[in-house]
Amino acid sequence: MATHLITGAGSGIGAAVARRLHERGDDLILFARDAGRAKELGSAFPGARTLVGDLASPDRLSWALAQQSLPDRLDSLLHIAGVVDLGPVGDLTPKTWHHQLNVNLIAPAELTRLLLPQLRVSHGQVIFVNSGAGLSAHAEWGAYAASKHGLKALADALREEERASGLRVTSVYPGRTASPMQAKVHQQEGKEYDATRWIDPGSVATTILTALDLPRDARIDDVTVRPGR
Repeated sequence: MATHLITGAGSGIGAAVARRLHERGDDLILFARDAGRAKELGSAFPGARTLVGDLASPDRLSWALAQQSLPDRLDSLLHIAGVVDLGPVGDLTPKTWHHQLNVNLIAPAELTRLLLPQLRVSHGQVIFVNSGAGLSAHAEWGAYAASKHGLKALADALREEERASGLRVTSVYPGRTASPMQAKVHQQEGKEYDATRWIDPGSVATTILTALDLPRDARIDDVTVRPGR
């Protein structure tokens, strides 16, 4: 039975991935920002374990994990949590920049650092759910795109550094996906939100599981998923 640690399992793509892995009997460790959220995730996924830590405060993640029981080995680390706040560069405050960089880039880097020993034991896999914004930036997407461009650089560097350990590293670049985050983006853009126009989270989950389940004679480094309409 494989063991997976997932951030962002409470909604959207993260919830879809967690459901698939839970249904097939894999061992889940779900990362929660606080004890209340951990209780909700535990109820949604019976038998899953939880870890508590605030991705918005990556400097405290090492302390938080040191207070909790970690697995001896980990088959995958799935970075799916993310935040977005749009705005022109001329209006973005340091607080807005820090929040997106902390959650979308620095926290994944720190969690990866802290869990690399367990991933190396299993010759496991790290999957970074990035974004189309990690490949190109558009007006008012500066801070979010910067965090996602950085996430691509993190994945590329990690892949090269851990090649000898047998660790696989995959970046997934979904286009607009029907989720609470996408609803927030539409609100910020002043547009009407129609979930049927966008990728179903289950379709991105299928892509992620394909990368996870690929035989060890191959690897998927980067994969882009776009709306079919």
